[in-house]
Amino acid sequence: MTIDFRKVIEENKEQFYQDLDQVMQIESVKGTPAKQAPFGKGPKEALLTVMSLAEKYGFKTAIINDVVGYAQWGDAEDYIGVVGHLDVVPAGDGWSFPPFKLSKKNQRFYGRGILDNKGPILACLFGLKLLKEMDLPVKKTIRIIFGTDEENGSSDIPLYLSEEQPPQFGFTPDCKYPVVYGERGIVNYEILTTLPKEELKDLGDFIGDQARDHVPDALSVTIHGKNISVQGKRAPSNAPELGENAITLLAEKILQEQAVTGTLAEYFSWLVKSLANQHHGEGLGLAFSDADSGKLMITPYELIKKDQQLALSVAIRYPVSVTEAEVTDSLKKHLPPESQLTVVRRIKSSHFPKDNPNIQLLSAVYEEVTGLDGTPVTTTGATYARFVPNIVAFGPSFPGQKGIAHNQDEYMDEEDLLKNMEIYMRGMLKLIE
Repeated sequence: MTIDFRKVIEENKEQFYQDLDQVMQIESVKGTPAKQAPFGKGPKEALLTVMSLAEKYGFKTAIINDVVGYAQWGDAEDYIGVVGHLDVVPAGDGWSFPPFKLSKKNQRFYGRGILDNKGPILACLFGLKLLKEMDLPVKKTIRIIFGTDEENGSSDIPLYLSEEQPPQFGFTPDCKYPVVYGERGIVNYEILTTLPKEELKDLGDFIGDQARDHVPDALSVTIHGKNISVQGKRAPSNAPELGENAITLLAEKILQEQAVTGTLAEYFSWLVKSLANQHHGEGLGLAFSDADSGKLMITPYELIKKDQQLALSVAIRYPVSVTEAEVTDSLKKHLPPESQLTVVRRIKSSHFPKDNPNIQLLSAVYEEVTGLDGTPVTTTGATYARFVPNIVAFGPSFPGQKGIAHNQDEYMDEEDLLKNMEIYMRGMLKLIE
């Protein structure tokens, strides 16, 4: 049977947009735990809404431990899995469009989660609906799995796997193309530096939007009664080269204005020399790299004052051939005096055999739809592929598209969203036929 995927998608896209908008309007940011909502009311509301849509589409549905839901086609115990997430990062400031609504301008969709990850995972669900309506003779069971805590550590996945077996194979539409067979290790450190009390007494708190998911773009501090502020450029923390880090910008301005002296001036000088525009760890003896995953990447993402100390938090993504211990040992040798290093988060690297037949299948689908090279790649990002066995990342961003997620005016071109749906429809069908 020959299927004109693009024609089918084009005929049904308006219904897809309506259903997607329902989910986009839910502020599914992690919040205060509530009854039957461990990650807050927003993520749970998004999950319930999607389960309602899936039931309307005719799928078998279930919610596991109040945190993960699935839509299933087929009855076999073994299944192919497509794993995405409905939770999103906070909107932040500076939007040109309502963050929690599907907005469209000049053939481009805007809204928090349109790329990461509501748009792509709902494209998978709607695409599977279209396949199901064709009454195709498929042989395998497939589940579209919806998580609700990917942005805050993926603690939903162990709760799912405690009740359900993992998929035989599958993908998460939450990264980039082509197939991503390896993800770098991630380690976040807090560098706690003790400084003279008399030097810190006239230093105020650092004010700004600082969080581990992005490069801080605005920061200010009061020193000796004078406010010093900088404006940088926000970017995802796994793409620091696309941003302008307000932490290092502020340190540079403090030094330029000679606002501090002594040990405190030495600290800000260390911060600038070690981290300003040195995204690969060159200033801290961390210039690790390998052929598969490229160079180490480092992002300072938070600077706060703690009594007699300054606490700098950095996120490091290291190549798959490097160990966390090697990173830690090298970093310790390049800290300022009176500093302590603490690991506050760690995620081991992941690696899937790139010659796996299913990876080759997805690569072939990608090449067929796009005409681009489908050779599998690695990533600096962290996806559910690290936590769900037998899963690789696959889409939704095409080569050259980087630094869109987690930013203001998060977007996805209509053409790309529909192309993703075609790729996912073709890929899912190949995996289950």
